[in-house]
This record gives sequence, structure tokens and C-alpha cells, in this order.
Amino acid sequence: MIIGIVKDWIKSSNKLERLWLLAKIEFKLRYYENKLGLLWALLKPIMDICIYYIAFKVIMKTDIPAFASFLFVGLILWNFFVESTGGTIQILNTKKYLYEYSNMNKIEIYISTLLANSIGFFFNLAMFLIFYNFIESDSIGFQSQNLWIIVLFINLFILSLGMSLILSNIYIIAKDITQIWAVFTSFLFFLSPIFYKLSTFKEALPSFDYGNPIAGIIINARRVMMQGLEPDFRLMIFDFGYAFFLLFLGFVFLNKLGSKAAEKL
Repeated sequence: MIIGIVKDWIKSSNKLERLWLLAKIEFKLRYYENKLGLLWALLKPIMDICIYYIAFKVIMKTDIPAFASFLFVGLILWNFFVESTGGTIQILNTKKYLYEYSNMNKIEIYISTLLANSIGFFFNLAMFLIFYNFIESDSIGFQSQNLWIIVLFINLFILSLGMSLILSNIYIIAKDITQIWAVFTSFLFFLSPIFYKLSTFKEALPSFDYGNPIAGIIINARRVMMQGLEPDFRLMIFDFGYAFFLLFLGFVFLNKLGSKAAEKL
């Protein structure tokens, strides 16, 4: 079942070249008609940072050091997750022509869309590194531990792919999943340590960093990018466990529901 889906994709020719080509087209189309182009990929987290900075730093007087950078890390990770899950719920409908009228495997459509989001993520990450290391007064500078962000992003990518597969296949039989997921992610946003101090988050929600994989990824990202520490490996193992479990479920859903997508959508 699942092995068959993966084998079918592996056997296809020029798969990596095709994935990258699809990702570039997807990314360009997203910003093609905008005069500011790629800058829109940066404006979203910047606007969010301004809003939460005023709310929590200026008004509520939070004592988190390097608070703008603290927000920046959390928001670019969160935005990737939301764009990659909520933005692909209707993918089997909007990109029906790709798998129905060509030999393209459905999994390629998902991966190429997430790769397009990854381009925006690494653009934002580069902007963060410039801001944190050259503008932020509380910066500790570049550290070798920063490289762990690649592993954490792989974790986030797998997690997002798994949820994308699950949600988009549920959409085939229940269109309401779009609204349900929008409400759930709004709820999850405030249950993630995006603008909370870690000690406050753990005090209010004990052990929830292990129950919320996004929280764990954000916590570890700040450890490696802002504190010069290695990630919490126990927490990272839990997060990878969630990611691979959801990916497994996603393949099950794709096999059971996705095969009937063309006729039901």
C-alpha cells in the first residue's frame, strides 16, 4: 500500500528535476503579479512581528531579551507550517489536471508545493540571520549550533507534509475541514510558545512542549539560533516521532481516499 506509493514515485524518471521545476513555477506564480515580488514573502512575518512586538513588548512590558528576534524565529516556522497545511487542503482539486492528465504522481504535487514554501522560508531565515547578527543588540553572533536549524526544518517539512496529506484527503469527503483547520490553527497558535517566555509556557502548560510538535520545533530553533545550544534531543525525538506518524497516516489517507479524488472532486 504505502510502500507501493513510494516505489511508484521512486521509479519515475527525472523526479528531482521535475520537483524543483514545479516548485520554482509555484513560487514565481505566487508573487508574479505583485510589484514588490519576493518582498511579500518577508512582509508577512515583519508585519506580524510589529503587531506582537507592540502588544507584548511595548504594552505588556515582557522582559524577553532580543524579543524581535525571538518573535522572528517563531513566526517564520509557524507561517511555513500554516501555509503548507492550510494552503494545500484543496490541492487535489486545484491541481487535478496535473495527476489526471499526466503521469505525475500525487505525492510530487505535495512535495513541490512544500518546496515552493521552503524557498520563502529560507529567504526569511536569511533575513533573520542578517537582522539577528548585525542589528540585534543582544545577539550572541554566529554559532556552529546554528546548523541544527536544517535538521529542525526537515522535521517541520515532514510534519507539514503529513498534515497536508491528511487534510487534503479528508477534504475529498468533508469540505468543512477547511474551516475546521482554520479554527484549530488559530487555537494552536496561542498554545505555541511564539511570543511567550519558555518558563511561562511550561508553567501554564506543563509537558505540553511534548504534546505539541510545533512548540518543540520552535523551542529547539531558539536554542540553536539564539542561545548557542544544541537542541533538546529528547524533545526532537518526540517531534520526529509525531512527524513520521502523521506522514504514515497521510499515506494511508492518500491510498484510501486519494485514489478516488478525480471522480469525487
